[in-house]
Amino acid sequence: MPKTYDTIIIGAGIAGCCAAYALQQKGQKVLLVDRSAVPASGGSGAAGAFVSPKIGKGSPLQTLTNEAYEYAKDFYLKHFPEHFSQTGVIRIPKDAEDAEKFRLYEPFNHTKYSWVSKEELEAIGITNAKESFIFDEAGVCDAPAMCRAIWEQVPFMQMDVESLEFSENVWHVKARSHALRGNAYDNAKSSKSSEPQRVNVCIPTQESGNEGNNEESIQAKNIVLATGYQNTLFDMRHMGVRGTWGSRGDYYSKLRLDVSMHKSISVSANIDGIIKLGATHNKAKNPCMVCNGKPLQSLEERAKEMVDSSDFVLKETFCGMRAGSKDYFPLVGKVIDVPYMLETYPAIVRGAKPELKHIDNLYVLNGVGGRGFVFAPLMAEILAESIVEGKEIDKRINPDRLFLKWCRKL
Repeated sequence: MPKTYDTIIIGAGIAGCCAAYALQQKGQKVLLVDRSAVPASGGSGAAGAFVSPKIGKGSPLQTLTNEAYEYAKDFYLKHFPEHFSQTGVIRIPKDAEDAEKFRLYEPFNHTKYSWVSKEELEAIGITNAKESFIFDEAGVCDAPAMCRAIWEQVPFMQMDVESLEFSENVWHVKARSHALRGNAYDNAKSSKSSEPQRVNVCIPTQESGNEGNNEESIQAKNIVLATGYQNTLFDMRHMGVRGTWGSRGDYYSKLRLDVSMHKSISVSANIDGIIKLGATHNKAKNPCMVCNGKPLQSLEERAKEMVDSSDFVLKETFCGMRAGSKDYFPLVGKVIDVPYMLETYPAIVRGAKPELKHIDNLYVLNGVGGRGFVFAPLMAEILAESIVEGKEIDKRINPDRLFLKWCRKL
């Protein structure tokens, strides 16, 4: 018999991990699946993972980002404080022109902040900087560790999903399983105690001689697609999900640096002898060709202009593809039945506006982009409220916003 869940979440980046956690907190029996055996194997693991507000002149995106920032900051401090360092984050103008804009941005800083003078910055070892904002309550996550900590709280199965079929009000998920990591938990038991209870599940591995032929079937009422830049299971072209390659370097250093900062790149505070640089933003189709085998070179060159990096010794390099939307807002909500809409309403490409039809019980959480660790907790909570409580999705993040405009361009 197939294993049955309330909701299966596909994709174990920060978005998928947070979605599974939020739904489980609301009493759902969930399963998080990913083709990798570990969480954050893509863009989330390579993120700079700063949790800080967006500065600007009060745009809708800035407003949403800062709502998410406040929620994320409190979420990490409450549930996973060991992986969130509240170092404060200094936002440094890129140049003289940018410094002038900071005065225009100030009225829209609705989160706690203060000004830091050039002299004060120099006193703490930050060079070539102009008067800046410091957000004392902001900080930085340990990206892989944070994802792993959330991941460890929910049932997980390593699975490369090949197909999804909806019948008799249930989604049937078919895949070829790889080795199953043993952190599947019994939710009913774990809800009664602080420690999750492990459930032993046996799936043949390569040693069994069944590699490549082991088909695993699971089912759920709901599916959440948190698959990042790769979306092959359904037609979601209208969402405009696109990948941006990013690299981050973690460096050993004895430099005393108690605060994190962002100028043209992000430099973390020195946390347990490690300073993080990045991540980069590379939209090239072949990023490895562009960086010529030196993905951290631009980060290191810019870091030299900000702090004394003379004793930096590379510990580890992280690379991955982040998924963003065409308008930079997250994508949270139901998935439109695109083939049905195009076939049933051919005039939609000429501007017709029929009622949208969605695929039953299929949801998406995607497009969190370079601010994944800011957006993910709140977006996951909004999605969980929609699935469990029937609350309407905020129009700013509902993927429906992009569909009709996309159709007119076909």
